[in-house]
Amino acid sequence: MADYTPAAVGELRPTQLLYTFGIGAVVDLPHLSVMVLGLDAWNRDACRPIPEPRLLAWVRSALGRQVEGMYALPVDRRGGGGSFGLGQRETTVGVPVAPFPRWMRCPRCDLLAPIDTGLFELRREVGRPDRTRYVHVNCNRAKEPPAVPARFLVACKGGHLDDFPWSRFVHRGAAGCQGTLRLYEVGVSGETSEVFVECTACNAKRPMIDAFDRTRAGLGSCTGLHPQLGHADPDCEEEPRTLSLGASNGWFSLTLSALSIPEQGEDEVARLVAEHWQTLADATDVAVLAYLRKQGVLAPFVGFTNEEILAAIQAHHGAGAGEEKADLKVREWEVLSHPDPGHNTRDFSLREVAVPEQWRPWLRRVVLAERLRAVTALVGFTRISSPRDFGDELEVPEAMRAPISREPPSFVPATEVRGEGIFLQFDKGRLAAWCKAQREPLRTFVQAHTAWRSRRNIPEPEAGFPGVRYLALHTFAHALMRELALECGYTAASLRERIYAADGKEGEAMAGVLIYTAAPDAEGTLGGLVRIGEPEELGHHIHRALEAMRLCSSDPLCADHEPEADGTTLHGAACHACLFAPETSCERGNKYLDRGLLVETVRDGLTPLFADI
Repeated sequence: MADYTPAAVGELRPTQLLYTFGIGAVVDLPHLSVMVLGLDAWNRDACRPIPEPRLLAWVRSALGRQVEGMYALPVDRRGGGGSFGLGQRETTVGVPVAPFPRWMRCPRCDLLAPIDTGLFELRREVGRPDRTRYVHVNCNRAKEPPAVPARFLVACKGGHLDDFPWSRFVHRGAAGCQGTLRLYEVGVSGETSEVFVECTACNAKRPMIDAFDRTRAGLGSCTGLHPQLGHADPDCEEEPRTLSLGASNGWFSLTLSALSIPEQGEDEVARLVAEHWQTLADATDVAVLAYLRKQGVLAPFVGFTNEEILAAIQAHHGAGAGEEKADLKVREWEVLSHPDPGHNTRDFSLREVAVPEQWRPWLRRVVLAERLRAVTALVGFTRISSPRDFGDELEVPEAMRAPISREPPSFVPATEVRGEGIFLQFDKGRLAAWCKAQREPLRTFVQAHTAWRSRRNIPEPEAGFPGVRYLALHTFAHALMRELALECGYTAASLRERIYAADGKEGEAMAGVLIYTAAPDAEGTLGGLVRIGEPEELGHHIHRALEAMRLCSSDPLCADHEPEADGTTLHGAACHACLFAPETSCERGNKYLDRGLLVETVRDGLTPLFADI
């Protein structure tokens, strides 16, 4: 897999390469299927550094202290308009990819063969990367028809992925036959029961539905291949599973994210250096700064000497190097719950407003985040099982985390997005008193939580339960996000939640919800969310959000649903019709939700938080 296409073959947004099509994922292009290669093949010089010391400390805890920093994905700035190139143009820009799967099929003659046989040739059209394709050069039914990638793969929970073992499968494990293979359909539905693979030499034939039956598939042992690295792990003991090309469980991102907030004791020159880091990152001495000052680049630094600026740059380079990881949310809570306009920066600006009168018994503070910057870093990925099945993404067992480079990485890909948000701080005393009374919901969720982790062989299955406080705040955040998406002008997928729900057993108690935009373009800063956060608007929308939770179109089935004692589900009264949010919007993958904890529903027996509104 070391040979990758040295030309642009498509385009993706930077955020897509973190959440949907990252390193190790298969990208389905119009006429081509490719694998995004590991960091060893990336051109780091084409990447822009993204400073965020608090997040970098967490990245180092996951990948090691050799990680020097986080870098933006390489952008093709020569294509006009700042488009993002997937692939490489003149091998200097973009993200490197390689064809995957390596087996192709001719849709005219049904030939099934690997690319290495030379039966398929790559064709390009100048200026049209979307038309890059493989063709069957000697097809006996058409002149060079475009070939399509084979539609089945094999993967395992260890993060390995490989081409489907076509010859082994059709010959049921027998070796020796080197006949040509055909893959064809006998119906029009596309179901696996109507798809057959056949050997033209020995006439062996087998339906692909057998590949999804573990007792009959006979796929052999896992090859341990990491195609994004061109490397195989020896002696993988996981059972390989058949996947359809493009299956949603073929790749799950393992990411860490943090809000960029002003640090305590940060002086003005340090703040300016952070704001202009892209320009100053490579300034290594006073002479470079003197040149930049003559060019007018250092206009914002009026009043500071070049020596002071250089010291701040050097300090910023070392930020996070010796810093121990701390809970990312603790510092955020401190700043959000005690807003100080004097600490506002270009990337972080808070303004406290009055709490709507009707909600003062529950809410203590409302803070409008007129400017926010969120940084997200990719530290790995999984296959088959989602990292969100394990609660905290760093709890994913090491054996299930697929690597993003052969050697310990010196950098990780990241994105930064700017937006706005609304922070609601709840009355901690009232919330704590209500939580103490929720014995039955607590017992039910704890039992389901333990069973969920046990089914996935997670160590200490009883650990990691977020608590009833989290359940209530998480459910409230989803209800409010659904309401705000109808009014603020943003799509539902453009809104995200951040829940602060520490119970105070370790450190300060927290009880708050931040709903913010995290769109990578101008959509994240339209101002619609902050406008709704004004007292006159916010009170009305909270009321409508809770009223919508009283009745679901799927009731009474939805209202009567409880977390399964066998660990099948981890949510109560919640479904796609009432509470579920897009996967990128939710911290917990739509788990730990129950609208019965907020308001009265058609189900009896619960004491909701907002029972007396």
